[in-house]
Amino acid sequence: MNTLGRYLVRVVLAYTGLVTLVLAALGALFLFIGEQDDVGVGRYTTSEALLYVALNLPGYLVQLLPVATLIGALLGLGNLARGSELVVMRASGVTIAQFCRWLAAAGLLLAAIILLVQEFAAPPMVKYARQMKLFNKFSQFSFSGNTGMWVRDGETIFSIAQQSASARYGGVQVFRIVPGRKLLSVGRAAAASIGSDNRWHLEEYEETRFAEVGTDASKVAQEEVQSALSPQFLGLAVVEADAMGLRDLVAYIEHLKRNNLKSTSFQTEFWARIARIAALPLVVILALPFALGPMRSSGQGARTVIGILIGAVFVLLSQTLESGGQLFGLPPAAVGWLPTAVLAAFTGVLLWRAR
Repeated sequence: MNTLGRYLVRVVLAYTGLVTLVLAALGALFLFIGEQDDVGVGRYTTSEALLYVALNLPGYLVQLLPVATLIGALLGLGNLARGSELVVMRASGVTIAQFCRWLAAAGLLLAAIILLVQEFAAPPMVKYARQMKLFNKFSQFSFSGNTGMWVRDGETIFSIAQQSASARYGGVQVFRIVPGRKLLSVGRAAAASIGSDNRWHLEEYEETRFAEVGTDASKVAQEEVQSALSPQFLGLAVVEADAMGLRDLVAYIEHLKRNNLKSTSFQTEFWARIARIAALPLVVILALPFALGPMRSSGQGARTVIGILIGAVFVLLSQTLESGGQLFGLPPAAVGWLPTAVLAAFTGVLLWRAR
């Protein structure tokens, strides 16, 4: 990439950074306002609410980065157009294709950043924020956190009422079934923990086995059950799909498929996330026709409005399809990629008119 290309990339990244900071401030304000109803419950104070907002902010910005990128690219290229810098670049022999390559490089850099954030930073921060909030709100209970977790592993189903630590659980029920979906036994443990070998240690375990004639009840101080479920995996089951990284989503989808459970919503989230990352170079390129076309002499306010409108349509289309796709039985990959495909077609039409 030559000097002009690096200059163009720096301008786009600088304006995108400024817009992201503004959106981060607004997002933090809205998230904090939303926490006011919970402040004062248990030990959940204002300082914990601020920490909760700070931990959730990276995940919030990941969802808004396509809009921030579009607005930043519109502002950056618009200023270059008003100063006739883009005209000079074109007069020096820079083609539309070269502009697109440079802008795509800026988009790919932003895509790499967002991938790292949503894969390694946002999920653990969101999980910790939710646990911290729940532990403080319900500090009067010996076990607290996410409740009502049901997990199936082959012919064994675990029901976990409470979670107090990453590998410590309370109110655990174990249902064993046999082929034909017949119930073999029902067991309950007052508490349970998982070892490093994924072996469940059930404390004060009571079990009832169903025979052809009658039942057989037993009670032991401790029972061990081998399972493929690890503490890390159970951490996925107690959070929403948007709090998982891509690798976690793939692992959870494979688990649901192995156990013949519905995984459509998680597949949709996976493909939609991939499509949003792929859309970042497109939204940067989308700003080019506006800078070279009739809006090249417009003010920053007009470009901001255009960017917000296009971004709002993209977000609304994505959310509508993700919600309605399951209702109409649409393929998850099609639901996830359709908004990005529409954006690519729209960008292509505008570039063809601006050439």
